[in-house]
Amino acid sequence: MSAAQTPPVDDELGRRVTRKVALRLVPFMGLLYFVNYLDRTNIGFARLTMSDDLKLTATMFGLASGLFFIGYLIFEVPSNLLLHRIGARRWIARILVSWGIVAAAMSFVPNVGWLYALRVLLGIAEAGFFPGMILFLTYWFPRRERARVTGLFLIAIPLSSALGSPISGAILEYADGLFGMAGWRLTFLLEGLPAVILGVICWFYLTDRPSEARWLTEQERGWLTAEMAAEADQTSHQYGWSLRRSLTSPRVLALSFVYFGVVYGLYALGFFLPGIVEGFSKRFGTSFSLFQTGMITGIPYLVGVVAMVLWSRHSDAKNERVWHTAGAALLGAVTIPVALYLQSPFAVMVAVALTAIGIFAALPVFWPLPSVFLTGTAAAGGIALINSLGNLAGFVAPYVTGALTDATGSENAALWLVGVMMLGSAITVVALGAAPKGSVGTPPPTRAR
Repeated sequence: MSAAQTPPVDDELGRRVTRKVALRLVPFMGLLYFVNYLDRTNIGFARLTMSDDLKLTATMFGLASGLFFIGYLIFEVPSNLLLHRIGARRWIARILVSWGIVAAAMSFVPNVGWLYALRVLLGIAEAGFFPGMILFLTYWFPRRERARVTGLFLIAIPLSSALGSPISGAILEYADGLFGMAGWRLTFLLEGLPAVILGVICWFYLTDRPSEARWLTEQERGWLTAEMAAEADQTSHQYGWSLRRSLTSPRVLALSFVYFGVVYGLYALGFFLPGIVEGFSKRFGTSFSLFQTGMITGIPYLVGVVAMVLWSRHSDAKNERVWHTAGAALLGAVTIPVALYLQSPFAVMVAVALTAIGIFAALPVFWPLPSVFLTGTAAAGGIALINSLGNLAGFVAPYVTGALTDATGSENAALWLVGVMMLGSAITVVALGAAPKGSVGTPPPTRAR
């Protein structure tokens, strides 16, 4: 290659550093989130046998599922501000250990009252974990790489369901009675303890900032520190948002609504899909074991993994976020109600898989949007607020879905509502992208090289 064709040194160094950081951090962060999401949603599988033991109606189950998000909402912003102040290594380790203990303790609940209480406590213990991880990525990866890296991290969501569903099903079916415990109790215990172990590892493994990364060379560390500082200065100079403004801005609140609609679909799918598959026996005359139900439930999530990776790469390549978010949300909005009118288990699962594609493709291309205009403490507060308000859907979706199911005798009305919420997300993010002052989907110019 001639000198004229040789890429600039900074570009070669940048690619090497980004790859090295991604290999060091993203798989471990993904593992943490895998365990996190599994502990948050395994109640959907435990329900298949827990409901009889604790005498749960669909409404009571929906309330138990959603109560997690009450404590989560209240403590999310303070938790993320503490992470920004004292560092991810210490704070994420604390979150992991505390939520792991609470998640495992759910295996000993004697009645629905204790289940409600521990679900609230689980939300308090876990508050700040996900927005902390998103904030942590903004410390280590330039904006132009963020959708792809976020997508790789968020693969943990569909993977936790794709792999966790058959694991939970197997525990329910084959470990029932082991150590004198019901299968659903063992599910909580065996899936909660890994968080405690990973919390201890996290203390020693994570590095708070690029300037402290002894696993990078001095040249690599210097380049990444300068790159991230320049990007933060540029965002601060162009937008200059304070913490107070980030917590009261209509733009941040609108992004919260966008996220609310996508998360509404995510949790409606996660908490009630096992029940939908189990319901095939009444609707179509099928018969599946608990393990088979877990395997079938995992299929849409595997498809979601592929969609998440490909769509986030496409978004980075086009340097576009708004239409990528809107298009994915629209796909989910259209396909979930369609599943209600299909006449075979295979056709229903195809429609559900398309819904999963829409939900999981929207997530990684959405999260780079706030960091376009937020940095520093404003980013810590704003990202946490978006996540906490958006995750109110985690309370609303299970409760409303359960209540509508009890009231109507089917999931039809509840799934139509999922479609409406995701359609609202698509419309809102397009409206934000068309806003006259600095489209939320258009990042400021990158630093000249």
